[in-house]
Formats: sequence, structure tokens, C-alpha cells
Amino acid sequence: MNMKLRKLIDSLLEILFPRKCPVCDRIIMPKGAVICPACRKRVSLVREPRCLKCGKQLFSEEAEYCDGCEKKTFHYTRGLVLMNYDSVARKILTALKYHGKCDNADYLAAETVAGLREEILRMEADFFVPVPVHPRRKRARGFNQAELIAKRLGERLDIPVRTDVLKRIKNTLPQKELGSAARLNNLLKAFAVKNTDKLAGKTVILVDDIYTTGSTAEACTRVLLLGGAKKVYLLNMAAGRAR
Repeated sequence: MNMKLRKLIDSLLEILFPRKCPVCDRIIMPKGAVICPACRKRVSLVREPRCLKCGKQLFSEEAEYCDGCEKKTFHYTRGLVLMNYDSVARKILTALKYHGKCDNADYLAAETVAGLREEILRMEADFFVPVPVHPRRKRARGFNQAELIAKRLGERLDIPVRTDVLKRIKNTLPQKELGSAARLNNLLKAFAVKNTDKLAGKTVILVDDIYTTGSTAEACTRVLLLGGAKKVYLLNMAAGRAR
């Protein structure tokens, strides 16, 4: 869907169903905005210093990498993160992921473009690839939040979104219950590449909602690189601050 059509649809929906703020859940004023001006100030956007690998915000001005990226080897080229994961970010992402508040994807995309547009464009990606969920989970939820965010980003940045090159073939255990090593082992066989002819030699940006240990990103990256991708970058909506 092109941006003009998206704006027309959004305008009509705004009349019929006024957009609610992703933070306070009240009708947004002024109309046309994607978040209340006061609530936008409550969102903790990632600032410098940032980890040169995953993109998390660092506490130390002297550090170049977070503890996780210093101790582990990741095969993606570089990552970007929009927000620090706190109670506000958790509310925005939980409402989107588990309560179907899809307007929150518009806010996330708009904020990402406002703050990270130039860095994303410098990656010279051929397309976005959302981290897929298992078909069973997608049917239960009705959508994949990473795919929804990627499509909103694609519309704003004129970057294609491909959902036909990476698939989830194993419905894994909830990652929050596992340690770092177990997370990666749990995921290595969970993803597979399809349509390798569309992936060969391409630079892709892998889109997801939350970056924690990097296990999901690493598993997807390995699969994409083995499938022929030239480079894989990350774009995550939130991550905890790193030491």
C-alpha cells in the first residue's frame, strides 16, 4: 500500500474511530498525531552512548559495547533500537502484541522514522524481514506484531517488506523462561529459509519488537546468511539498557 492511500485510509479511520494514545489510552489531540505530546515525553528513546553492535543504550560514556556483545559472537552486521524497555515501552508493546491495539504499530513506525531514518537508509537494505511467528500462534493472535511494524515502516521509508523468505517451523517454548544459552539452542532449529532465489546476495533488515539476549536475532541471522543473504541488520523497537 502506498503512502498516499495509507494517509487517506488513516484519515477516514480517524473520523470513524478516533486514534487513542499508545501510552495513556485517551483520544489523541491534536488529530493526526500518533501519540499525545505529553505522553511522547514519557517514552524513553535510545540515546547515545549506544552499543556499536546491538544498539542498546549504554550507561557508560567510555564503553563501546554492552556486556552481551562483548561476551558473545553475533553474526548480524549491526543493530538499532528505538526505545529503552521500561514500563512505558512495555505497555505500548504489550497492548499491540496481546491486546490487538494495532494503532501502536503506527506510533512505533512514525517514531522510528523520525529518529532513525538516516541510519536505516544508510544500511542500503533491499527489504525488511519481520521475525516470523509460528502459524499456530499467528492464527491465535490474528497477526504478527513484527510484520505489522515492518509494513508500517516500509510504507514510510519506501522499503519493501518480504514475509516469504523466512519462516518459523517450530513453535518454541516461551523464551522468557530460558537462560541465554538455552534460548539459542531452543531457536536454532526453529527458523528456515524459503525462496532462496529472492534472498541471494541481498541486504536485509530484520525487524522485531523486543531485543533481550539476542538469541532470536542470532538464530534468524544465521539462517538468513546460510540461505544466501549478503548482510543482516537488526531493527528492534525496544531493549533494556545495557552496562
